[in-house]
Amino acid sequence: MITAAMLHLIQDAGEGVLVLVDGLDEADFQRSRLTRHEVRRQLQLLADLLEALPGAAHDAMPEIDWGAWRAVGLALASPALAQDDAAWFAARALVPATLSWLRLYRQGSPALFDYVA
Repeated sequence: MITAAMLHLIQDAGEGVLVLVDGLDEADFQRSRLTRHEVRRQLQLLADLLEALPGAAHDAMPEIDWGAWRAVGLALASPALAQDDAAWFAARALVPATLSWLRLYRQGSPALFDYVA
């Protein structure tokens, strides 16, 4: 049940990131302080949730790039300028790939996603 709720939050945060960056190129993203802040916040939530999923969920979804999400989470938590690069990479590559895999896993392993709200 906890895993299903977490996967639902991951889906929502990922979709939120996609909406925020829709139609933006990297230069627009870099110029938009508010969008960058909110994208980084949503991505940090995603990275934290993915990291906190039980090991069984990690094992059940091997195609999720767990290492990349861990690296993005660390980059976003650091005060370095690499936050924006990590956020752009995650928003344009990692989020779409993760959401695609989650859709496939939802079809193949629906029990992971079932919970009573």
